[in-house]
Parts: sequence; structure tokens; C-alpha cells
Amino acid sequence: MTTKARLDGGPDDLAGKIVPITPPGQELKIPHRGGYEHYKVTTRHEETEEGRVTVYRWWERTEVAE
Repeated sequence: MTTKARLDGGPDDLAGKIVPITPPGQELKIPHRGGYEHYKVTTRHEETEEGRVTVYRWWERTEVAE
């Protein structure tokens, strides 16, 4: 099952974006600028041009280990 989420917070170029999530879970880990942006699921939903989506809130960034 594929669904979509809206990102709340985090880097300016990710905040507000609609992204696919497969399968829906408790956390999103998005590769971004040499690291990962982590988002946690919330109980909020929003109506968007792409339909009803779950809001995921940014909570931390981790760096990629070399």
C-alpha cells in the first residue's frame, strides 16, 4: 500500500513537501544533503491537491557515517 505524507518542519527545501510513504509507519528517514532528516508520524491529517495526507513532523537530523 502506498500513501503520501506532508512534511512539517525540517529544512526549508523539505518543509511542506508531499512525499510517498510505503508502507505507512512511525518514522520517515529522508536522505538529504549528506545526512538524513527524520520525521515522526502525527495524528494530524490535511486535505491537499493530492488528497488527504498524514502529517509527519521533523524531529532530528543524522549524518551519514563515512
